[in-house]
Amino acid sequence: MSVFGQLRQLIGNQEDSPTLIHSLRTAVAVAVSVLVARLFRLPESYWAAIATLIVMQSTLGAALPISVQRFVGTILGAIAGGFVGTYFPGNVAAFGVTVLALGLLCTALQVDNAAYRYASITLTIIVMVPRADNKWMIAMHRFSEISIGIAVALVITAVWPEPMSAPATTIDPDTAGVSAEAANR
Repeated sequence: MSVFGQLRQLIGNQEDSPTLIHSLRTAVAVAVSVLVARLFRLPESYWAAIATLIVMQSTLGAALPISVQRFVGTILGAIAGGFVGTYFPGNVAAFGVTVLALGLLCTALQVDNAAYRYASITLTIIVMVPRADNKWMIAMHRFSEISIGIAVALVITAVWPEPMSAPATTIDPDTAGVSAEAANR
């Protein structure tokens, strides 16, 4: 087998590739999320697209529970960001303390790291990106944009599920020195 043939086999089966379908689903979801955010005249609709891209990486069964966590984190981060941005604008110490406080709050609420990550990211976007707008309005916009992205991705994932690809059953024994028997265990 040629070097290119071995490389192709290592990368995966390019015939009937699920990557094409995933790319189509993701493109549709991202476009819809941006259009919905623009419909509501949200100023930074790209946050809807970013949230959609993150959620579209999973199947609905995997995306739904983690999306609930992301939604909770977005709420917490928006509230914290509105408060810190309004009362402690530009204060790095207050920002750092709030990141810690969000971690403690997420622990107390028994939500997972996805909620904490989204809370911290939302807080950072609101507090650390310099804007003249009211921080509570920015917080509301971030919450709305990210929520739209999550919701659109979940809807697209539900109505257009990703096809399940069959696992590889054989591998050329000469490929990268791995035997087919060891690879199929």
